[in-house]
Amino acid sequence: MRTPLLLYALALGVRLLLIAHFPDPAYPDSFYYADVARALHEGRGFSVDFVWIFAEVGGKLPANPFLPIASNAHWMPLASIVQLPFLAVFGEQAWAAALPFALLGALAAPLAWRIGVDAGTRRFVAVGAGVLAAVPALATPFVAQPDNFGLYEPAVAGALWLTARALKGERHARRDYALAGLLVGLATLARNDGVLVGGVVGLAFAWDRWRAWRSAGERAPRIPFGAAVACVALFALCVVPWFARQLAVFGSLSPSTASGKVLFIRDIGEWNSITTPATLDHLLGMGIGPLLATRLEGFVAAVTIFSVLVGAVVLVPFMLVGGWRRRRSVDFGPFFGYAIVLFAFSAIVSAIHVPGGTFIHSAIALAPHAYVLALEGIFVAAGWVAARRRRWSAEGAGRVFGAAAIAFALVVGVGGSLSVHATWSDAAFRFRQVAAALEAAGAAPDDRVMSIDASGTKYWTGHGGVVLVDDPLPAIEQVARAYDIRWLVLDRADTVAAVAPVIDGTARPSWIGPVGLEFNDGISPAVGDDRAGGLYPVCFDRGDTRCAP
Repeated sequence: MRTPLLLYALALGVRLLLIAHFPDPAYPDSFYYADVARALHEGRGFSVDFVWIFAEVGGKLPANPFLPIASNAHWMPLASIVQLPFLAVFGEQAWAAALPFALLGALAAPLAWRIGVDAGTRRFVAVGAGVLAAVPALATPFVAQPDNFGLYEPAVAGALWLTARALKGERHARRDYALAGLLVGLATLARNDGVLVGGVVGLAFAWDRWRAWRSAGERAPRIPFGAAVACVALFALCVVPWFARQLAVFGSLSPSTASGKVLFIRDIGEWNSITTPATLDHLLGMGIGPLLATRLEGFVAAVTIFSVLVGAVVLVPFMLVGGWRRRRSVDFGPFFGYAIVLFAFSAIVSAIHVPGGTFIHSAIALAPHAYVLALEGIFVAAGWVAARRRRWSAEGAGRVFGAAAIAFALVVGVGGSLSVHATWSDAAFRFRQVAAALEAAGAAPDDRVMSIDASGTKYWTGHGGVVLVDDPLPAIEQVARAYDIRWLVLDRADTVAAVAPVIDGTARPSWIGPVGLEFNDGISPAVGDDRAGGLYPVCFDRGDTRCAP
């Protein structure tokens, strides 16, 4: 028991250090989960007083625009729910909201070790995989965020591990397969992609039955039928209450998908548009050549993101070597199945969203198994080289190169975290500037703000509002009027094309007043054309003096 406990302590310590260095949420996903958690903690239920993306309200400007709205039309609820006990005990502290993700996400390290042990790997490989899972290369800064990384990774990897154990006919196969259904349910409550894992778990049962049938009675099924029933029951126990809520509130199991904005957009800019059609005809209208190009680009982006963030590039070739060696291994069969399904889904269905970050949320679950394969691949490669070098020991060379790979990944994880945290700190400074400027301008608590990141604006300033849509200025004005927007936040580093003249100071419609706060690098005030953005009043009442020349 000492080894898994030490690995858990290492992984938890890394995540606690990340929280200590940067405790707040840092990007729209984590802002959203934190905002929903605060609403639940304050007794407002699953609701938010902002529109972070219009796919949550039908993909267009509603006929009856209002705030607050029911939350989670796109994202699942578990990342908000797990924060509640900690907010109840410690209050609405940023570190308290992040703590459950450290505690649960740290399970990935001992889980990677156990996967290696069950697969019969060397102790060095199993322990090394646990260390890599504790500090997962360039994905490290994300694992302590109030996001679904720390939930999805152990749930999915655990489900795949339990399914493999059941397929091997382990002593507790019935229990393992049933618990796999529970973990798939929790994974689905963390991310919609959890249903892909459920499909792989179901295929494992079908494969087991098919093998038994092909053996003509010589091989009995390893997974009892009762275990499959229990697996489905535990999955349903997790997800049915939530999907019942979705049907009652939105009339759909996946409201944002029903709008068409998830599946039928040609580029990521259309995700944030209310004027672009979101239909199958619109998608197919781009032509077969461009359509296939977007699918290929999505696949290449998925491979690149996984290779860089999880594999730190250098581990990827060894993952492939280890995967080839274990290609017929039952221990890795469910893992291979999920990897194939995930990459295929990302290339065919969600290709447009892959570069925007959606893929890595799901791909992080591949890390524990992948790290075992990477270290196995290093030993295979070292053995191949040692066979051609008389003075080389295959075992010794494997340990040396394996330790070097682990050390490299750790350095990359630490350095990458510091760099990413610096970027997040700069963005947080700008949010604080906006909050201070709103207060200095006498903004009422219920004044609404339009910005490119409505969930982040809500978190840092307390003001609700709507996202700055990627449409021409007349459509932006229409949204601002519909939601009674009083302030506009623009940032050249993350904005839409229509407002570039406003930021440059070359043209400004009458409903947008002169810039109040200006900023450039997040530290010093900007001057003239060097400005990177700022806070602007929005005036639709002629008596509003904030927009006077």
